[in-house]
Amino acid sequence: MPSKPLGPPPSPFADQLRQAQHSAVHLEMRDWYAVDAEKGPFADWRAGVRYDPADRASWWRPWLDLVAEAVGRGVAIRRARIVSEPVSEYIHYEHSGTFTNVAAGEQVRWLPRRQASDISLPGNDFWLFDGRLVRWNHFAGDGASGGPEVTEDPHMARLCASAFEAVWERAIPHEQYEIR
Repeated sequence: MPSKPLGPPPSPFADQLRQAQHSAVHLEMRDWYAVDAEKGPFADWRAGVRYDPADRASWWRPWLDLVAEAVGRGVAIRRARIVSEPVSEYIHYEHSGTFTNVAAGEQVRWLPRRQASDISLPGNDFWLFDGRLVRWNHFAGDGASGGPEVTEDPHMARLCASAFEAVWERAIPHEQYEIR
């Protein structure tokens, strides 16, 4: 059953997170993303730049303010990443900076793709807000953003909730996941 967009265009992500009351879960399933906002930081990382956890001012950014604000309101934010091993260079980059997400209050886990073979997964990455609003993240083959799509279809929300919880149950907490 195709999802039904809520209208043109979806509201900005920040608004959706600000409206969340209880939970926001994010499932990432790609080994490579080429979203514009990350091109510079990824290039810097490739050149050897690393965040210093002790120098918070150097890595704190507006996204983390948004997360910390939501968590401060009691919204549980969980992110799960399904990754191929050995991991891609991009996933290695994501892993190295994930401590910033955790510092803002996100819970993050990693699941090796081989351990996800028997989990029914939707075809796209998504955010699920309060178990009812799904924000699909579409990507082109090269990792560029294809734009979001939003639905409140209960069937889609249940599919995403079930997939996320199955992944979360098996996934390894960020602090314990070792890059392979």
